[in-house]
Amino acid sequence: MSERRYFGTDGIRGLVGQYPITAEFVMKLGYAAGRVLAAQGTKKVLIGKDTRISGYMLESALEAGFSAAGIDIGLLGPMPTPGIAYLTKTFRAEAGIVISASHNPFYDNGIKFFSQNGEKLPDDVELAIEAQLDKEMGCVESAKLGKATRIEDAAGRYIEFCKSNFPSQYSLKNFKIVVDCAHGATYHIAPNVFRELGAQVIEIGTSPNGTNINDQCGATSMDAISKAVVEHQADLGIALDGDGDRLMMVDHTGYVLDGDECVYVIAANDLQSGVISGGVVGTLMSNMGLEIALADMGIPFARSKVGDRYVTEMLNKKGWQLGAENSGHVINLKNTSTGDGIIAALNVLTAVCSGDKTLHELRQGMTKLPQVLVNVRFTGDNDPLTAQNVVAAVHTVNEQLSGRGRVLLRKSGTEPLIRVMVEGPELTEVTELANVIADAVKAAC
Repeated sequence: MSERRYFGTDGIRGLVGQYPITAEFVMKLGYAAGRVLAAQGTKKVLIGKDTRISGYMLESALEAGFSAAGIDIGLLGPMPTPGIAYLTKTFRAEAGIVISASHNPFYDNGIKFFSQNGEKLPDDVELAIEAQLDKEMGCVESAKLGKATRIEDAAGRYIEFCKSNFPSQYSLKNFKIVVDCAHGATYHIAPNVFRELGAQVIEIGTSPNGTNINDQCGATSMDAISKAVVEHQADLGIALDGDGDRLMMVDHTGYVLDGDECVYVIAANDLQSGVISGGVVGTLMSNMGLEIALADMGIPFARSKVGDRYVTEMLNKKGWQLGAENSGHVINLKNTSTGDGIIAALNVLTAVCSGDKTLHELRQGMTKLPQVLVNVRFTGDNDPLTAQNVVAAVHTVNEQLSGRGRVLLRKSGTEPLIRVMVEGPELTEVTELANVIADAVKAAC
């Protein structure tokens, strides 16, 4: 497969104003994508965004590029990434485009694409778009320019879809729930979903101003919601990230459940209800505690590469339905085609309602092994992962762990980072070992 120049594991992402996240490039990207998709029969795409201030600029640039390619555009406005995937299918559009940098700070932004099936674009289509970007941008004749319309009821449609995925025999009327929307794309959706299902909702992170997305709130910063759950004596908390595809949860004690623990609760309930289909897919970063807990229940487990697109690919390959990343992407193909934080939270709440147990009680069946992740910024042209001192450090750490844990080194698909992960039975030990490898990586950069 050809080397990608622009597309990472989650689309194209970077610092706003620096190549490639510039108005000029994004307009050309819209044109290039329009040309490639038009060759496959595409006539209409949907464009949605999160709440970053740069979304206005990039939305206009994409709109211009697609119009120049002769593609009609439906504008969704602020909308969660999974909501855009869902609406792409329901509007029979051939592609959906998300303007978002997900969990990153406001000064980053990005573009990612969904197919007409609500799934990430296949690698060959992304490579074809990159090839088209090498060519001059043109424009169809005036009579064939694409038209743009704003879809006013997009949020309401998605709210109803989310609610339809919660069993009708259950209600949230006896629940007090804290919902943290990270000042992101779910700010006008998630609280309404849980409130309309009966819950008393306490909102935080629902006042976006263009620059406060993911700022000390949401699924990447759990202190605020943990504190709020305890202070309000809530039953649980639901934290989403800036574009709504990640979920973290908090039980009534303030304990934070990550994606591994959320998918464990869902899988255990599916098994008990007799509706589980096959096994569960995790990633190379999934905690060994999840693998052990699933094995104890007789549920198969498989690891994919890091990235929700690869979790989905393995689910489809195996014919399974449930998968997750520990970072909070929980995918349940019974309900959606991609990671959806709101739907995943409703899946967990289904387990809470059906078992008549608290979230705190349901999570007890899984014990996480200490896992330490160290990020090392990587700017050089050499590959530190193949450096002799790094290879030697990894070998030494593996020998010390002697099968009691794992070591994983990988390049981030979204940031210029080398991620060093060490997992094992003792926190002190794995912290020391992770730093040994991280120091070797720093020396090789």
